Amino acid sequence: MTKDRVLIFDTTLRDGEQSPGATMTHAEKLEIAELLDEMGVDIIEAGFPIASEGDFKAVSEIAANAKSATICGLARANYKDIDRCWEAVKNAKSPRIHTFIGTSPLHRAIPNLTQDEMAERIHDTVTHARNLCDNVQWSPMDATRTEWDYLCRVVEIAIKAGATTINIPDTVGYTAPAESADLIKRLIAEVPGAGDVVFATHCHNDLGMATANSLAAVAGGARQVECTINGLGERAGNTALEEVVMALKVRGDIMPYDTGVDTRKIMNISRRVATVSGFAVQFNKAIVGKNAFAHESGIHQDGMLKNRETFEVMKPEDIGLSGTSLPLGKHSGRAALRAKLNELGFDLADNQLNDVFVRFKDLADRKKEVFDDDLMALLSQNESGDDRLKLKSLRVVCGTDGPQTAEMVMEIDGEDASTTATGDGPVDATFNAVKALFNHGARLQLYQVSAVTEGTDAQATVSVRMEEEGRIATGQSADTDTVVASAKAYINALNRLLVRRQQSGPGYDVKGVSYKDA
Repeated sequence: MTKDRVLIFDTTLRDGEQSPGATMTHAEKLEIAELLDEMGVDIIEAGFPIASEGDFKAVSEIAANAKSATICGLARANYKDIDRCWEAVKNAKSPRIHTFIGTSPLHRAIPNLTQDEMAERIHDTVTHARNLCDNVQWSPMDATRTEWDYLCRVVEIAIKAGATTINIPDTVGYTAPAESADLIKRLIAEVPGAGDVVFATHCHNDLGMATANSLAAVAGGARQVECTINGLGERAGNTALEEVVMALKVRGDIMPYDTGVDTRKIMNISRRVATVSGFAVQFNKAIVGKNAFAHESGIHQDGMLKNRETFEVMKPEDIGLSGTSLPLGKHSGRAALRAKLNELGFDLADNQLNDVFVRFKDLADRKKEVFDDDLMALLSQNESGDDRLKLKSLRVVCGTDGPQTAEMVMEIDGEDASTTATGDGPVDATFNAVKALFNHGARLQLYQVSAVTEGTDAQATVSVRMEEEGRIATGQSADTDTVVASAKAYINALNRLLVRRQQSGPGYDVKGVSYKDA
């Protein structure tokens, strides 16, 4: 690796999925891993293999399928975790074991280890990992709140034990940019053997400085940035991959470092992660937000018409957005639809195109113009051909007084069932109808509606998050009828919960993994 090359380590499938409420199915994890690999991410942290059988299977399959990226699994500082991690990643073309332990005074108290006892454990577990795999990453969790002398001591131990990458996590988003740069710079200068390993930075966004701290660490000598798509992650999230990559691309004059990421694929994977995780991207989010390239002010519009660079520091095309948003209509054919989808970064197989084309025609019959965002909403719907529950028909009667009524027909395991239910509003009545047809104990955690485009005929995208006995599932659907979209999203979430019931066992949920045994 050259000195001006920065490795991109994506942990969307591990740290990102640990966000409260975020969840992905096995198939979705494989899909996101494939998109990350195609985009040119250097290392994919595919999961936490010891956490569950589901996580182990996902990491194993991602490792077997990866074409270019190094596939990494996370392991606490014990032999059982490390062995399980190696079993999961060993079939990758380029496997990596990532082991960690909390080194700050607060985190040392969790396993109740003295400094000497922890140092010994670090030596033994890193040595064990290196005996299994040539590529070992070690992280002192909460490094930025660890005593300086002790941090230097344990980093040196990990290097001598065989770690090839030393990651310095700002686990609680506590540090500031100047501190972040100085910390990396001093470790490289003062720790024996530091020049022989890659230093990495892993920042959280609790104080809104994750990207700034990561870029400062690069300036200080870090040559690997750990990040997630859309900044997904616990609490306020992680460093956003798209922000780091585009900052390095746009400001190469002051940060002359290259990544291997094809930035034209950013928008596609951003939208897909938002859909499968159930975490919508805020409109004013840097790089990938809906308003990131929108200009409404008269002064801004005038400047843009004269010279795009007046108010844009990067081109929409650089992240995979089309320069125009010309609509399709009900007379558009498959060729036009395929061309538009290719322009948006999607290369669909014939059977996939046929499925989207049917839904596109249905939408075009109800909506005068179908815009780029409408097509993205069609593609994002997480319906599956083998779903146990399917909406067949829905009729809602609303009035100004009294409860609303929903008449529903739903297919359950191949057989139609119908009911009429009432509720406090059309959506409540619809959800009550679903529950009457398919009784369940899941609790609705989130119900969110957003318009895809403008106008009274705009599609509404509805996101639903549901929880049942610690299992969380999200559903999403789009329709010109908000109530229909709500029903489909609710049923989608239920279908995903049913899949999780089958897959899950004791301790399935990765969020339930304890760090006490680290």
